[in-house]
Amino acid sequence: MPKGGRKGGHKGRARQYTSPEEIDAQLQAEKQKAREEEEQGEEAGDGATGDPKKEKKSLDSDESEDEDDDYQQKRKGVEGLIDIENPNRVAQTTKKVTQLDLDGPKELSRREREEIEKQKAKERYMKMHLAGKTEQAKADLARLAIIRKQREEAARKKEEERKAKDDATLSGRRMQSLSLNK
Repeated sequence: MPKGGRKGGHKGRARQYTSPEEIDAQLQAEKQKAREEEEQGEEAGDGATGDPKKEKKSLDSDESEDEDDDYQQKRKGVEGLIDIENPNRVAQTTKKVTQLDLDGPKELSRREREEIEKQKAKERYMKMHLAGKTEQAKADLARLAIIRKQREEAARKKEEERKAKDDATLSGRRMQSLSLNK
């Protein structure tokens, strides 16, 4: 039996839902607050005081700024107090479509290079095979020559048998016609 008897715990109590109008009002308030902070920063004249709140982008601006903004996202812990340069950290920069170098040579991975070499070797082999310079091609051509000779011999024998049969029937008819004429 759960603690607190049959009525249940604290998790089943009435929930409060935020209406879409309230959400819109909160967003507008945040945007207004960001604008006011930005205006106060401009009025003070010191744009780069190192304060993380002033370095943060405003919520409604869609313009891309310097690469410094990529690193100066929300700082955690003592990161805002102490500036530490990590030589191993690679800052991710987004490139625009106009900055992409499509014409330059691409570095291929080992697997891609091996696959391309494999395809080229296969094409080279097929070219040599069709020219009859490979061992397999020579064996195939020899086999084909033997088969061609066997077929020619079979056709020649068949032709001879047909001629012999025709000669036999012709001579038989001649004999029959000669015997009838007698």
